[in-house]
Amino acid sequence: MNIQEQIKEYIASQPEPKRSDIEALHKHILQLLPKCKLWFLNSKDENGKVVTNPNIGYGLQTIGYADGTTKDFYQVGISGNTTGISVNVMGIEDKKYLPITYGKKIGKASVTGYCIKFKSLKDINIDILEEAIKDGVKKQRTANNVYKK
Repeated sequence: MNIQEQIKEYIASQPEPKRSDIEALHKHILQLLPKCKLWFLNSKDENGKVVTNPNIGYGLQTIGYADGTTKDFYQVGISGNTTGISVNVMGIEDKKYLPITYGKKIGKASVTGYCIKFKSLKDINIDILEEAIKDGVKKQRTANNVYKK
């Protein structure tokens, strides 16, 4: 199954109204980042054990680790969670940036160092979410993303 099929199947597996919100968000991000690489992480490790929520990823960044190794990963990810939807804006070094810059103006959402979590799209200002995504992608292009393994 190719990535587009996996994404379509994942979205279809979500209960309403989360399904419609994730589908709308997916289309919106594809318009924001039209030539981005698509990813689908099925949430399972190499042993088949579920370790996280499945994620749809957009874009490409190379993460450099302190030990000198690197790994390609997405820049923005979305996933359904038990209470709603998470949008992960990866690779921003300053973990206070998203909450300080967007936390108060995005609407009913929890904003952490890289995650914007909300129950429904109607609870947030989609223009502010779009701004946060574009801002995060721009910052990633200039960041030296080094993480400890």
